[in-house]
Amino acid sequence: MRKGINPTAAHRPSKSRIRESFERAAPTYDGAADIQRRICAQLAAGLPEIVPARLLDAGCGTGFAQAELQARFPNAHSVALDLSPAMLDRVAAPCCRVSGDLEHLPLADASLDLYWSSLAVQWCNLAIALSEAHRALRPGGLVALASLGPATFHELRHAFANVDDYRHTLSFHSENEMRNIAVNQGFAAVNTLKSTKTAHYADFKTLLRAVKAIGANQLGDGRRTSLMSRTTFQHAEAAYEQLRTSAGLPLSYDVIYLYATK
Repeated sequence: MRKGINPTAAHRPSKSRIRESFERAAPTYDGAADIQRRICAQLAAGLPEIVPARLLDAGCGTGFAQAELQARFPNAHSVALDLSPAMLDRVAAPCCRVSGDLEHLPLADASLDLYWSSLAVQWCNLAIALSEAHRALRPGGLVALASLGPATFHELRHAFANVDDYRHTLSFHSENEMRNIAVNQGFAAVNTLKSTKTAHYADFKTLLRAVKAIGANQLGDGRRTSLMSRTTFQHAEAAYEQLRTSAGLPLSYDVIYLYATK
């Protein structure tokens, strides 16, 4: 499970940049992914009673969800797929590991009973990813996914709002947009819910390092392409400090969960 973020096509990073980012993040990901684990657990808690013969962990990252999925469905054939080979190398659970793209699944039509994806589809064109999920699912199959909503990382936008004109976060689909896209791709019984998960950090530098450690620092058009100056950093840091709570500097994940059947 993983990852970070659902940009519009105009500002989505290229697949090569996304792959490179998670290749670099693979050694540090698990140590920085507390929020991602909590989101994964909530996605699992919402699963209905099903008995899949074959399931896909789409965008599996380092394979955290595999333990939960295999414990719940011990007789299912489990496929773990990720764009990053370095992430796949860290999957310890016994499963079929496949390097692939969620927009072009290397799977046969009607070959899955469960399409699971925790924090991965946000890096994709959601309509294409869900179209591929629909194609690969058998009739009656289930898609269960977690993605990110528009309020994700709003604190970073606040910190840089009066500092520069670069993009510092990506754009995300709203809950209604995600639901409509799923319906338009042929899914039925589409259910969504939202929650907010917040991490706290001791200081601004630690927060930025944590974002980088999970590979969620990639941006498309409009991003800064040069190093941030010390003055820019200090101004953004001062703006972020206005948001400090007793727990530290907050960083929010606006999480959208979607469950639907084919």
